[in-house]
Amino acid sequence: MRVGSGVRGMLPGVVASAAASGRCAIIADERVARLWYDEVAASLASHGLEPVPAFFPPGEASKTRDSWGALTDLLMDARLGRDCCVVSLGGGVTGDLAGFVAATFLRGVPFVQLPTTTLAMIDASVGGKTGVDHPAGKNLVGAFHAPADVLADPGFLGTLDVGLRAQGYAEAVKHGVILDAPYAEWLASRAGALLDGDAEAVERAVVRSVELKAEVVSGDEFEAGRRQILNFGHTVGHALELESGYTLPHGHAVAVGMVAEARIGEELGVTAAGTANEIRALVGAFGLPASHPSLACADRLAALMVRDKKTRSGVVHIVRLEELGRTGVGDATTVPVQEDELVRIIEGSVVED
Repeated sequence: MRVGSGVRGMLPGVVASAAASGRCAIIADERVARLWYDEVAASLASHGLEPVPAFFPPGEASKTRDSWGALTDLLMDARLGRDCCVVSLGGGVTGDLAGFVAATFLRGVPFVQLPTTTLAMIDASVGGKTGVDHPAGKNLVGAFHAPADVLADPGFLGTLDVGLRAQGYAEAVKHGVILDAPYAEWLASRAGALLDGDAEAVERAVVRSVELKAEVVSGDEFEAGRRQILNFGHTVGHALELESGYTLPHGHAVAVGMVAEARIGEELGVTAAGTANEIRALVGAFGLPASHPSLACADRLAALMVRDKKTRSGVVHIVRLEELGRTGVGDATTVPVQEDELVRIIEGSVVED
């Protein structure tokens, strides 16, 4: 992964190395395509490479098997071969969808990430998780398919409004909460500069988050052990997203989910008292929510959590956060919580937040 202003200029060389034919599908949602496709395509064409456009409607609602099929058909119709590559141009939804296309097209072709959002640069483009949503839950159909390269250029972030920038910092805060408390505190102290797009602050945040996540992923590529800590906030968060019909932004869901899961941990006696309030302050520094009306639907949320892909033998497992910057290890990486216990805790303490 390369991070820094102007690194997108390295794309032609990356594509030439990944695709012997010089042909690549550029997968982007229609909004991002209007902003950036012409520049990216012209850069590739100027180096004798052939970009093939493959666009889809923006939003989480497009991250489906139907979209995967339609994009795959576009690549087939363009007669791309196994000597091509796929370039993901966009945010987290695009990366998940384009990565899954790359993982499955002709049994797998190289995949290059060109993230254009804070969320994608800080988190979604790292780790090789790809996939689409299912009516039963988020990201339930997918594959692990690591990108050949990631070019994270903060220059892309200039088109984002403050709300979209803030969403990415929910994942950065998560990295600090589970792995590096001083980093979480630095993020909150520099929230204004980060939201304003200060280049030095943004680059430092992207680099540190990538370092933290990469260290975890490199030791557990297929999420069989320690990598599970990266799911902190996502068990509750994914349930909230599904309950909202994916109208709740991912960053908001993760922010609420982190506070809620810390409160659950406190109630179970595995998380230090006051940790949920510390996380509330961290996400609040970015204007992110710490609660959501759907938390009042404890029965419904608990049932959705049971259907999450991280459930084992019908029992929900949440990340065992012990205090800011420290999680459980080994067999204590997660803690099992029965559905009725989840309902009791959510009704009794999480909603009160």
